Amino acid sequence: MAVSLNEIKNKIASTKNTSQITNAMQMVSAAKLGKSEQAAKDFQVYAKRVRQLLTDLLDSELVAGSSNPMLLSRPVKKTGYIVITSDRGLVGGYNSTVLKAVMDLIKEYHEDPESYAIISIGGMGTDFFKARGIEPIYELRGLADQPSFDEVQKIINKAVAMYQAELFDELYVCYNHHVNSLTSQMRVEQMLPIVDLDPNEAATGYAKEFDLEPGKEALLNQLLPQYAESMIYGAIIDAKTAENAAGMTAMQTATDNAKKVISELTIQYNRARQAAITQEITEIVAGASALE
Repeated sequence: MAVSLNEIKNKIASTKNTSQITNAMQMVSAAKLGKSEQAAKDFQVYAKRVRQLLTDLLDSELVAGSSNPMLLSRPVKKTGYIVITSDRGLVGGYNSTVLKAVMDLIKEYHEDPESYAIISIGGMGTDFFKARGIEPIYELRGLADQPSFDEVQKIINKAVAMYQAELFDELYVCYNHHVNSLTSQMRVEQMLPIVDLDPNEAATGYAKEFDLEPGKEALLNQLLPQYAESMIYGAIIDAKTAENAAGMTAMQTATDNAKKVISELTIQYNRARQAAITQEITEIVAGASALE
């Protein structure tokens, strides 16, 4: 059945409106991405300093052989996963990449549902798990595009407190790491127990002498949870940056596809219009011939 000229014209107009919306969303995502990248860079400066402080501290004789539970591995009876997704769609494969990886982890390492727990950040992930009968032990929705530490402090503190209370014996963060505006990389990083503070990596080239007050264990009891919390916060910032990049790329692709559709519809419209004009001329000629 031939499509009328009005139908094609309406499709062109509708697609143009869609392309204007996706183009606007692309520019918004690009602006958010710039802010997120700057926030991630600022955090890296802070994280580097805190990491250096702790590695230097752990390398000193004053804390040698520390028995702080956040540094010691224990038999793993239950594993905690913080899964970071977005609250909305229109971000390409951003959410599906993370969720597929997490489900693969669960399938490979956890035959018993009681051997793992999910802490979900983002509505897409939360709804995904609930639809599959996996109830997150804690969830957070409606996170800002550039979240402050205050916004996520409650869920981060909760995760660290659960580990300290031995509700699970190790904690991982699953998220998309931002590489550049076109690329992200799925990561599963161990946050607890803290295993990445190697003093040999942070040799500063000077003798480290510390006078500690109130004492080595009290200091570590304060600093190590803060370090774990800051690393989780850093992963959230990184994931948000990757989300904004994915949104920008998805909207750019949608805009390009809309332009392609408009071009194809315009050709179709011109051909249909040409056919209609030819038909009218044929009918006029035929009518004139009948009157002769």
